[in-house]
Amino acid sequence: MEKIYQEEFQQRVLQAEHPVVVDFFADWCGPCKMLAPVLEQLERDNDEVEFFKINIDENPEIAEQYEVMSIPNVGFFKGGELVDRSVGFKSADEMQSFIDSNK
Repeated sequence: MEKIYQEEFQQRVLQAEHPVVVDFFADWCGPCKMLAPVLEQLERDNDEVEFFKINIDENPEIAEQYEVMSIPNVGFFKGGELVDRSVGFKSADEMQSFIDSNK
């Protein structure tokens, strides 16, 4: 998964032609580290969805804008809008269901 920064967020996420999954994470977050390989596998399995990760400690304005209060926090963006979010560690099947329900 490609790591992006605040200055790229508008173009890469909000102006994306396809749905986008954004993993809001922090390096110190254990559950985030557990979720990362799950999302990397889902990225390979879901060609029609783009995946990015953004470190909330390095990009606090984005975290505040999208009210990321706890992590891992996975946002699903469609048409430039946050349409859903998943908070906490989830299994691959649970995350795939989350993606499928928002496509």
